[in-house]
Amino acid sequence: MSDAREELSRRIAGEITLSDDPGATLRKWRTDFDVSQTELADQLDVSSSVVSDYESGRRESPGIGVVRRTVDGLLDIDERRGGGRLRQYARVLSAGFESDIVHDLREYSTAVPLEEFYEAMDATEIVRGEQDHVNGHTVINSIEAITRLSSEEFYRLYGQSTNRALVFTRVTRGESPLVALRVVSPTPNAVVLHGIEDGDLWDHAADLARVDGFSLAISNRDLDDCLADLQAL
Repeated sequence: MSDAREELSRRIAGEITLSDDPGATLRKWRTDFDVSQTELADQLDVSSSVVSDYESGRRESPGIGVVRRTVDGLLDIDERRGGGRLRQYARVLSAGFESDIVHDLREYSTAVPLEEFYEAMDATEIVRGEQDHVNGHTVINSIEAITRLSSEEFYRLYGQSTNRALVFTRVTRGESPLVALRVVSPTPNAVVLHGIEDGDLWDHAADLARVDGFSLAISNRDLDDCLADLQAL
């Protein structure tokens, strides 16, 4: 886990340092870790207004020393809470993916009923497939995955088992990820297209799901909230 922490620390620090708006990037990572300004300020032994000023740009861009302390603070808070964010990142790294392609990759200790998975996503089922459970999930940035992954790398999105749910984020119609899945065999138990409403769904999406035998659902719930509830499965 120490290797994952070091890698994540470098990634966050580099992103903040190189950002055109370091304060906004710092705020993004703080909220991703579900840490309040007050909690981070207490960890850094500064006032919450200092954190607020950096994030809003009222203070000059933080130097590398401040960035390093802030990143260590976020990671220390996460470890004190049990290391959920760090474990999530480690799983993605161990599968050989960048975290901007795969948001989360998990295997469950026992099979989870599809309805329970849908509840965590606040998903609406469009087609019921041949299986009524999932043994894990992968949450994927659809645009990054489709443009950057080879077919072999795409198959690795399945993790340890194809009996899982694949969640594609940043979807506009669903055509691209569903067509991309056709080159991968076997298909997953379920696919959730995240970020669209029923009326925006590609006309042939349901037919493709029926032909290939997987359940298809859509969700428009806040992604961070989805990820938090998926952690509890």
